[in-house]
Amino acid sequence: MTEDEKQTRRRRGPTRPALGALCGVLAGFAALAVAELVSAAVRPQAGPVVAVGGAAIDRTPPAVKDWAIRNFGTNDKLMLQLGILAVLTLFAALLGMVALRFRYIGVAGVLLLGVVGAVAATSRPDSAGPSDALPSAVGAVAAAVLLYLLVGRLSPRASSTEDGHGPDWDRRGFVIAATAAAAASAGAGALGRTLNAAGGRDAAAFRDKVVLPAPASAAPAVARGAQVRIPGVSPFVTPNASFYRVDTALVVPKLDAAAWRLRIHGKGVTRPLTLTFDALLRRGLVERDITLTCVSNEVGGPYVGNARWIGVRLADLLAECGVRPPSKGGPADQLVARSVDGMTIGSPVEEVMDGRDALLALGMNGGPLPFAHGFPVRMVVPGLYGYVSACKWIKDIELTTFDAYDPYWVRRGWARQAPVKTQSRIDTPKPFARPRAGTVMVAGVAWAQHRGIEKVELRVDDGPWQEARLAAADSRDTWRQWSLPWRATKGGHTLTVRATDRTGQVQTARRTRTIPDGASGHHSVVVTVD
Repeated sequence: MTEDEKQTRRRRGPTRPALGALCGVLAGFAALAVAELVSAAVRPQAGPVVAVGGAAIDRTPPAVKDWAIRNFGTNDKLMLQLGILAVLTLFAALLGMVALRFRYIGVAGVLLLGVVGAVAATSRPDSAGPSDALPSAVGAVAAAVLLYLLVGRLSPRASSTEDGHGPDWDRRGFVIAATAAAAASAGAGALGRTLNAAGGRDAAAFRDKVVLPAPASAAPAVARGAQVRIPGVSPFVTPNASFYRVDTALVVPKLDAAAWRLRIHGKGVTRPLTLTFDALLRRGLVERDITLTCVSNEVGGPYVGNARWIGVRLADLLAECGVRPPSKGGPADQLVARSVDGMTIGSPVEEVMDGRDALLALGMNGGPLPFAHGFPVRMVVPGLYGYVSACKWIKDIELTTFDAYDPYWVRRGWARQAPVKTQSRIDTPKPFARPRAGTVMVAGVAWAQHRGIEKVELRVDDGPWQEARLAAADSRDTWRQWSLPWRATKGGHTLTVRATDRTGQVQTARRTRTIPDGASGHHSVVVTVD
């Protein structure tokens, strides 16, 4: 290549395929921005990224979901959204390059992506109807028009040549159009986000004004000595900000509690009931310390937390509606709770009404529920994994049977019933820690909700089980801390823990996956003593 040819190429700037890809990306950006703006007039959950993400979650195999939770934790939804944006960017760039040669095919591809988003939005369990298709549809039309116009600016102008190297394209017009499109898209997206956030601010303002009345049945003070004073051990009461969150909601619902309603109906309900938030506040509230556990928690995992909940006894409400448990002749054995985000959770009626503190919770750790944890109202049932008990943003309770209806997670391979398994965890020392030889405090937590923890034992390498010192018990529905001073000798060691609940059941050593009804096995950590 001669020097003149090199200079000519530099003057020509980016190649046509690169400019076509840029057109596609700008069109994709416009689609998302316009869709964000339109979703402010419909609802935030109707946006294409949220809709497609929700559809992807619904169709993802349980093993993949578990992998995502295990590797990304509570950031799994963020990673999914980033992945969707990356794929959309790639498709948009490819469509832009196609549109250079086949403009109408590229435009049709953009419109097809809009159809995918619209179908995803209207097929979600929480869909509000055909209006949910609007953000994706309008965004796709805007993107198609923009792609058509931008690619048109790249068309050769036969009447113009540059240094004898053939037809040229409208550089100035393209730069102006692309810059204007990017600026307009950014403005539309920012306005859409602002308007969507404004709706949440009204709900937040209402929540900030909520004053929980003093409970008719207050929780006793946390038992003295329930918290061991050893660095690294989880606090007995988990702060709201640290409490685990595992759900399928890509957008946290921010509900207007003043407009919120809960309907109780179904099989065996002789007196259907519709409740408001204020009506629940006026009832006799109970306050209890209850530990919750996610079924996706691996052995030794972080998805367990303890909080002080305040709410209304669910059994009292069901009895008021005429519901009887199966053991007393009731026709319904399953309670299906429905959330505003379309989630369905099935709980056994017998356990909900057996005397345990199953609650419709309104408060957590002294204040109203945080939005991320279910404001205005959620279910809390001690002794059951969250996927069969802990419905957040609840709006409907239907009494039915296990044979008649399979809730969300059961349809995806999880067990219909899932009592929490007896588990224990080493919090300190951490895996691969390098403590010094001498006395090392080994400590952690154990849980067996609604049965309680009777004993915790620690084993060093293949040695005998040694009984640990238990912290004071708060209740059988909360976890229990434990500790053991270990005379550590130099070298590598494996520390293993197991618990025994108050029924005498010893935590099994058999390792199982979280699917279908929770993980089992002993938690171990490997350390090297210096």
